[in-house]
Amino acid sequence: MGARIENPIIVIGGGIGGLATALGVAETKQKVKVLEQAPEFGEVGAGIQLAANATNVLHRLGVMDKINEIAVFPKRLVLMDAFSGEEISALDLGDVYKERYGAPYIVLHRSDLHHVLLEACEENPYIELVTNQMIEKTVQDEDSITVTAANGDRHIGKAVIGADGIWSNTRKLFVEDEAICSQYVAYRGAIPIEDITTHGNLDDVYMWIGPNLHLVQYPVRRGELYNQVVVFKSTQYRKEIEYTDEWGTPEEMDQVFAGTCDPVQKAITFIQRQRRWPMYDRNPISNWTKGRVTLTGDAAHPMLQYLAQGACQALEDASYLTDMIHQHGDNLEQAFLKYQEERIPRTAYVQKSARTWGEIIHSTNPEGILLRDIIMKNRTDQDFQFVDQFHGYNNTVKNVVKA
Repeated sequence: MGARIENPIIVIGGGIGGLATALGVAETKQKVKVLEQAPEFGEVGAGIQLAANATNVLHRLGVMDKINEIAVFPKRLVLMDAFSGEEISALDLGDVYKERYGAPYIVLHRSDLHHVLLEACEENPYIELVTNQMIEKTVQDEDSITVTAANGDRHIGKAVIGADGIWSNTRKLFVEDEAICSQYVAYRGAIPIEDITTHGNLDDVYMWIGPNLHLVQYPVRRGELYNQVVVFKSTQYRKEIEYTDEWGTPEEMDQVFAGTCDPVQKAITFIQRQRRWPMYDRNPISNWTKGRVTLTGDAAHPMLQYLAQGACQALEDASYLTDMIHQHGDNLEQAFLKYQEERIPRTAYVQKSARTWGEIIHSTNPEGILLRDIIMKNRTDQDFQFVDQFHGYNNTVKNVVKA
């Protein structure tokens, strides 16, 4: 997959963040080799939401035209009460949003986004893509870095960027920490759009919330499919069964969602039940650079999904890291240090904020629920104060080359 290149910057991980990082580095005319552990490049999961802080980066990377062909541009982000069926609040995602942040809010299938990024990498002469690379060892010396895979393959380059996700091996070069189980699980799936006829505007993003639960719904793939994500906190969770499927079961999902309103009940019947996703994050760390090795995306700052900012932050990383390589050229050690100087405080804030918003939307406290709902109902749909600090981040577009 691509011509073999010498002395590259090695990106470990070929997910959305890894491929975006490769495209960014290639923009600086540095050679990149992407190592993916799977037999082929691909993406699991269903839908993904990308706010303007992410779509600004996708524009920079030159892939927005292709994404526009497959994405959906929702009109509103709507917060609903999962039990009463009442609308609590909404955010206008139309022209006012685009004017404010310089880019649209989009929703699409994760595999569609990944495919567009992969195609761009395949067409880029600076990028080489290699599969079946489960990386076991990274050794840095004065002049080079050697990365060794489980199958014995060795890759020598001038720097390494770990983009290998929440279960990152590269992260272990910096810290021996454990992923933190939130005790929540998610069930995901996309169904034909014609199967959903029970509520509202199908162009909108709906988030139905209740104590210890929520449901997210929105269209993907040009509006042909309807993505649904059911999330709930398990009362069956215990540390000793954490890595089993004995908690957060489909039967428990039915129990937790009992009593919710008809549209939510109907959505539950469509959810695929054969696979569940336990939800994890990690605590922020104070350093993710050592010499010519650094981290990006979930390897650096895995977060809970409640702000829909995981992929957005990985794309911000890719863009800011690109800026620093532009600025510092072959001094990659300095580029990496300047990159993390900006990104560590930013991503730590988003990680912590995701936890806080999870507590707010899942509140079980009657007074807390009442206060939340009063505040949310009294705002207008063009009040952006709760999202400005996330969607309005503009350090990603300092050196934008317009496509």
